[in-house]
Amino acid sequence: MWYNSIMIWLLKSPLHVVTSKNMMLISYTGRKSGKEYTTPVNYFQATDELGDYFATTSKSGRVWWRNLRGGAPVTVRITGNDLPATAVVFEDKQNIAQGMYEFLSQNPGMTKYFKVELDESGEPNLDEIAANISDTVLIKTRIQ
Repeated sequence: MWYNSIMIWLLKSPLHVVTSKNMMLISYTGRKSGKEYTTPVNYFQATDELGDYFATTSKSGRVWWRNLRGGAPVTVRITGNDLPATAVVFEDKQNIAQGMYEFLSQNPGMTKYFKVELDESGEPNLDEIAANISDTVLIKTRIQ
């Protein structure tokens, strides 16, 4: 995808500040090929019972995230810094819905993209999130 090449260049350049607030690079090794791949992804920061993490979502039909199943060592480039990390994929609805809730709570402008309405208090509707995640996976990345 031509867009990825541009984002990789931008996030590796001194101009990364334009977009690195919500975009990062994730570099990983292909399980079958053994080749190194780098993918630009939108991310958000969150905390769970294990501590802080960076999370991203992907459509389940894409293949890049499958290399991370079962946990995988990765390098993330966030705000111009390369950091060793471990990425774990979640394919179950409960974890995906909770992650999407956190993401949409931090980024309410994205609710329309995910077909989710905000309730009267400005929070994303968890039932709508659960109804719209059938083709979504969640990837949590923890810095080592």
